[in-house]
Amino acid sequence: MRIMLSLLLIFWSLNIFAAPKANLLPYWQDQVTTNQQDIDHQQWQQLLNKYLVVEPHQNLFRYSAVTPADKQKLHTYIYQLSQLDPRQYNRNVQFAYWVNLYNALTVQLILDNYPLTSITKLGGFFSFGPWDQPIVTIMKKTLSLNDIEHRILRPIWHDPRIHYAVNCASLGCPDLLPQVFDSHQLEQQLNTAASRFINSNKGVHTNSKQTTLSSIYDWYSVDFGNRQALLQHINHYRLHKKINGDNIKFDYNWLLNQKL
Repeated sequence: MRIMLSLLLIFWSLNIFAAPKANLLPYWQDQVTTNQQDIDHQQWQQLLNKYLVVEPHQNLFRYSAVTPADKQKLHTYIYQLSQLDPRQYNRNVQFAYWVNLYNALTVQLILDNYPLTSITKLGGFFSFGPWDQPIVTIMKKTLSLNDIEHRILRPIWHDPRIHYAVNCASLGCPDLLPQVFDSHQLEQQLNTAASRFINSNKGVHTNSKQTTLSSIYDWYSVDFGNRQALLQHINHYRLHKKINGDNIKFDYNWLLNQKL
């Protein structure tokens, strides 16, 4: 019994950071290209305006300050999104829908379990975080955060900048942006998110001996391409010193992105 438990623990520790593959859920791939109707994300924007603290190198969220009324507003916003059929909208509206929903669900998860030091504390004994837990039901389909990111967003859009858009409530994660994702400004918003992350120390940190990249570039290397493609991607957004492929290591900070 002890041997079996030890083997399970070893297996779990080796796979703890294994990133899910981008496997499409075909049900969600339809769109109505002619539908120009948008989706209202104003309630989510109001919460960001009130509780997101924008700092030069790290945006933080004031989880401890969120009032019961605003927790209910967040719940209402998520519920309203869950009552829609995103397949009836065009691709840009869908993208904003899924990213805003993902980020709102993540904040709701933290608020429902606050206080805590890291989102990785959520989930069962053999779970590293809550990403595989059923969290929302849309069109009678129950989805997890991993479903939204890895089975809808990544396989439909094939855009590595998705990793700068979804937020995992951690200091190492690309920032939760102060503006909701807007179907009319997606290209600008995604480029802004990429630039902010890549020019922060949590995205790319260099010194005379080594370059430390976010583990996102390791976990999702399939999305960023080979080493040369990754360097081209990063250097496209770097405002100052460009990086080369020498002495690269990866790191990530899972502590909660909270403002006390």
